[in-house]
Amino acid sequence: MRLLGRDQLNEPREPRAFLVAIAKGLLFDYFRRAALEQAYLTELMLIPEAEQPSVEEQQMILEDLKNIDRLLGKLSSKARAAFLYNRLDGLSHGEIAERLGVSVPRVRQYLAQGIRQCYVALYGEPV
Repeated sequence: MRLLGRDQLNEPREPRAFLVAIAKGLLFDYFRRAALEQAYLTELMLIPEAEQPSVEEQQMILEDLKNIDRLLGKLSSKARAAFLYNRLDGLSHGEIAERLGVSVPRVRQYLAQGIRQCYVALYGEPV
């Protein structure tokens, strides 16, 4: 589907290798999302049963997480890492810059990219 959405699609020089690359990407996406779902379910089990969201709410949360994961997957590896370090690990801009070997202003750019992707996941493309 992603290939069909491209404006220009060149014929691959090595069709089999091209298909193998696509299959690897799809498998990688599948296993990453399965790991995300398993992590969510594991964390959910730590919440007392009386406080757990309903099954419908759990499905909605899981779908939102998958959408956010898909959109964060469009970021560069450093932008994705910076966003996750900040939002999940609570690292400061300076700590992230040191870990990634980039400047603090670059970290700010990465975080803005991540926030934009989350906005798109939750609300759609801005007008």
